[in-house]
Amino acid sequence: MQTPVLFETIKIDNGKINYLDYHQKRCTKSRQALFQSTDILDLSSIIVAPKMGIWRCRIYYAKSFISVEYIPYTPKKIQRLKIVPSSLTYDYKYANREALNALLLSHPDVDDVLIEKEGVISDTSIANIAFYDGEQWVTPKHPLLEGTTRARLLETGFLQTKIIKKESLSLYTQVALMNSMIGFLPLKHITMIDTQGENYDY
Repeated sequence: MQTPVLFETIKIDNGKINYLDYHQKRCTKSRQALFQSTDILDLSSIIVAPKMGIWRCRIYYAKSFISVEYIPYTPKKIQRLKIVPSSLTYDYKYANREALNALLLSHPDVDDVLIEKEGVISDTSIANIAFYDGEQWVTPKHPLLEGTTRARLLETGFLQTKIIKKESLSLYTQVALMNSMIGFLPLKHITMIDTQGENYDY
């Protein structure tokens, strides 16, 4: 059986490394779970932060450190999401994203897919999601991947978890995506398309 490779995507903004402690926590937890590692892979000792610009720092690792790369960041504009039923799992931040990429490529008419697992909304292919009910931002209780921005906002109380079904999407007034690069980003003029043809506009 091939050893899985994982990675952390860390935002570097003009030399500042964003929320490294949350990435460190997930890295340590993943290595303990998948490789029974008892040591700490110190991410801070690996990163040499570029001084200017916004960068996507990717650290690849398994039982030990593999490699690091720095990619200039260009945000992706999301205006159309399609709600797609799927049973795929992505419990850890695996470098192998073939199943996620294939799901997205099979729906070229939209910017990203919103994955529905067993009748319950989870995540898009690149981000956790949240909905505003008029009083509180809520995020799916069972995400595809437990993102670091999601963890941070749950910890502060800004977010609450909830089981969100497709049938309740019309009750929400706003939608936001979140990951380490975009932070928490409420979307404007976003359309969610159901495979049955139902549209939800925010």
